[in-house]
Amino acid sequence: MSRPALKLRSWPLTVLYYLLPFGALRPLSRVGWRPVSRVALYKSVPTRLLSRAWGRLNQVELPHWLRRPVYSLYIWTFGVNMKEAAVEDLHHYRNLSEFFRRKLKPQARPVCGVHCVISPSDGKILNFGQVKNSEVEQVKGVTYSLESFLGPRTSVEDLPFPPAASCNSFRSQLVTREGNELYHCVIYLAPGDYHCFHSPTDWTVSHRRHFPGSLMSVNPGMARWIKELFCHNERVVLTGDWKHGFFSLTAVGATNVGSIRIYFDRDLHTNSPRYSKGSYNDFSFVTQANREGIPMRKGEHLGEFNLGSTIVLIFEAPKDFDFKLKAGQKIRFGEALGSL
Repeated sequence: MSRPALKLRSWPLTVLYYLLPFGALRPLSRVGWRPVSRVALYKSVPTRLLSRAWGRLNQVELPHWLRRPVYSLYIWTFGVNMKEAAVEDLHHYRNLSEFFRRKLKPQARPVCGVHCVISPSDGKILNFGQVKNSEVEQVKGVTYSLESFLGPRTSVEDLPFPPAASCNSFRSQLVTREGNELYHCVIYLAPGDYHCFHSPTDWTVSHRRHFPGSLMSVNPGMARWIKELFCHNERVVLTGDWKHGFFSLTAVGATNVGSIRIYFDRDLHTNSPRYSKGSYNDFSFVTQANREGIPMRKGEHLGEFNLGSTIVLIFEAPKDFDFKLKAGQKIRFGEALGSL
């Protein structure tokens, strides 16, 4: 029997191995069979296809009589505070997608004017701090490669200005000023959170890189389980600069989050079957007509997810930058992340 045939036949046995009582299939190990790891089994699930199907289901208009019970169940399950919503009447939302992307009342999220970097979204702080050895922690003790996450820099022309030091590491390619450090912050958006995200500071977006990737769950438990989870998943990397140098915001997709929308980027199409995993595509906002890129003001609407996901900030700042955070804390859009 060929190796491919053996591999295909092992998947059903693997599923049974994890579902049946412990040791039920142990005799098979005597003939050389080994179960596929749980991680490999999970990675084999067609999450992109399932997410596209879920996205279409979300667009189906619900009958008027069914809206309140469906949305009320979601509100109860995930602890949604509808008193903050711009429209509290549940009958207003024609489908699940509209409900997921509900807007808030203007006064619900005041933007902090004292600190220079604010939270771009509601969520939970998974990790934050300095980037060391070109590695970033997705959760405590689990790291991923900065270059794998952001993608390679083919030349210094990709940067708003030349790096401050010789490019002996990927981190040094991003630090543009002597004495600065590179920082990161990871924010997880749960299904019940407000799903829009905003500009975390005053900065200019010069480049977008879209990685099709997988669409695995990004909840904290899964982030501990799968190494480099954020590098496997579909994501949209926005890079540019702020007053202290390099600045980037990455929207990471997840299961059932087939749609990542950036309001000023009409050419972006996420979870599309025309893109293959393992590739990426670039788009520059710096043109002959617009040499500055896209200016963003702190708190300005930037984009939205369908359902929950993750925001990763990676930016350059002086050594005295101070995060006003604790790992694991809940945070809301507009609240302070850190300041100088």
